[in-house]
Amino acid sequence: MKSSVIIRQVCVYCASSKKIDERYLLDADALAESFLAKDITLVFGGGSVGLMGRLADRMLASGGRVIGIMPQFMKDVEWAHKGVNDIKFVKDMHERKKRFLDGTDALVALPGGCGTLEELLEAITLKRLGLFVKPIIIVNLDGFYDPLIKMLERCVEERFMAPEHLKMWTIVSDSKEVLPAIYTAPEWDEGAIKFAAV
Repeated sequence: MKSSVIIRQVCVYCASSKKIDERYLLDADALAESFLAKDITLVFGGGSVGLMGRLADRMLASGGRVIGIMPQFMKDVEWAHKGVNDIKFVKDMHERKKRFLDGTDALVALPGGCGTLEELLEAITLKRLGLFVKPIIIVNLDGFYDPLIKMLERCVEERFMAPEHLKMWTIVSDSKEVLPAIYTAPEWDEGAIKFAAV
């Protein structure tokens, strides 16, 4: 991508844990501030706590636009962020992940648990097949994603993936680097299906 490309909407995969270290929350603040500075809409899981809640709170406090996408069963147990007016309630987790990608100009994965990992790996799989072609940015704060990055590199070393597939994502050390990484991400297109198999 080139810096002339306008980024209007970014989906962020992140955790809802209430027990995480403060440094993760501060990094989420930095991401929200960068979105606010560029008038970028945040798309997220719709939660009210953890990194989800922190991102939404910071965006909303400064008049930013926030879209939440949440399965109905999560609303039923009152996990939805009450300050987000634009929450789309969907049937299940599968529809949620599909809706995350609709109209999204880039994906960002902050540190998170199994849900964040699952969403990130599905997006990488879709990109490998040419079904999703936008930038994927992994925020590797304090080396959080080092084991996953090593595993993905191992997949290439053992020829389960091709070396070209390492271009599907960009790794940054903190959220201040996210937008520059989005603007300079390698181009990817639907033709990736031609070399999806190894």
